[in-house]
Amino acid sequence: MAEARTTLRHTFNTDAELYDRVRPGYPAELFDQLPTGRVLEIGCGTGQATEPLARQGRPIVAIELGEQLADVARRKLSRFPHIEIITADFETWPLPPEPFDLVLAATSFHWIDPDIRVAKAAQALRPGGTLATIATHHVFGGTTAFFADAQECYLRFDPDTPPGLRLRPSAEIPTDSAEIDASPDFGPARFHRYEWDQPYTTQAYLDVLTTYSGHIALPAPARAGLLRCIADLIDNTYGGRIVKRYLTELRLADR
Repeated sequence: MAEARTTLRHTFNTDAELYDRVRPGYPAELFDQLPTGRVLEIGCGTGQATEPLARQGRPIVAIELGEQLADVARRKLSRFPHIEIITADFETWPLPPEPFDLVLAATSFHWIDPDIRVAKAAQALRPGGTLATIATHHVFGGTTAFFADAQECYLRFDPDTPPGLRLRPSAEIPTDSAEIDASPDFGPARFHRYEWDQPYTTQAYLDVLTTYSGHIALPAPARAGLLRCIADLIDNTYGGRIVKRYLTELRLADR
């Protein structure tokens, strides 16, 4: 499992410009929940969460494994002199002597080695500092019939698709604080949730699908067949437009 995680997390670097253009961001009100001070961001990607914090004037050290992703982030954030973007993996990157007030991982914490991530985040924080992780869930809502119909495409072209898979309502998505609860370094986890809809044209939805690691990892013929099947479905049954519902979850824990 660790080997598969390591392989898949490199897939996001294959088209950093597309990733930056089409990946959904985060609700603006989420950033109001984050404490002030010096920030260490783990897995900044192309800066979807970095930029809102940078506009608040926060000093940020951002770590990104993918060279292309980091290059896009540097270009986007070059106008902020208080941002440093380092191309490295968090597991082996040496922590600086000065601790941080906030360690943030936006849709990236699950890619970090689970044997390391919580303990090293604690080491990076000052006493009283906060670990914040953001997770994005795909939930029931939006154009609901489309997502049920699209499973037929996945069953045809992706052999790992479980039969009968359906999106769940946000109320049925459990919070997960197990690793925080097990850590001696952190107090109880707190959660904030934001449910929101994003409209897509056919091409825009295909573009965002091609940035997901599972789709990138498919063999090229299967991926092409899957995207063609989904495009035909959106164009011919849903008038060329669909709406997708996201659940963004912020988890906070204080050292």
